[in-house]
Amino acid sequence: MLRDEVNKALEVLKQGGLILYPTDTIWGIGCDATNKEAVEKVYALKQRSESKSLILLLDTDSKLQSYVREIPDVAYDLIEYAEHPLTIIYSNAKNLAENAINEDGSIGIRITSHSFCKELIQRFRKPIVSTSANISGQKSPANFSEIDEEIMNGVDYVVDFEQEDLSIKKPSTIMKLEPDGRFVFIRK
Repeated sequence: MLRDEVNKALEVLKQGGLILYPTDTIWGIGCDATNKEAVEKVYALKQRSESKSLILLLDTDSKLQSYVREIPDVAYDLIEYAEHPLTIIYSNAKNLAENAINEDGSIGIRITSHSFCKELIQRFRKPIVSTSANISGQKSPANFSEIDEEIMNGVDYVVDFEQEDLSIKKPSTIMKLEPDGRFVFIRK
């Protein structure tokens, strides 16, 4: 079942479409993070300003260097030892859709440990957007049952995996990490 769902989501991503999918945190709206038109669709669906940046998922920290110019060494330790899902905002993003990158050139990236996400990203060979499955300004859904119908109808594919999991999920911790290793928590 996992493989079938990965295959279906993969086809949608390759065609520039949007998926609604489970992650290591809350359910997310995803697309190809290198496709400007796909990223525009995410902003439109969420009714969100493009000035608010997005979070991306990667399957392994070895791919960070493809999307961030300077990665402080401490980033790898933070990723390895984080006890909860951790999104790190890095300066100087590269090789991504320009509208996925924050106005200051930064990008938030989380290395996922979720089985579906890991396999999907590994096979897609690119980062995917992972933004909460809600209209901007509304409460993030704690599980699949709380996702608004407008979001469900606005994506090209709803992944049929972990929909019955009603445990309460929380968004990731977010920290901004400067090239010199200084950091600040944005969301704990």
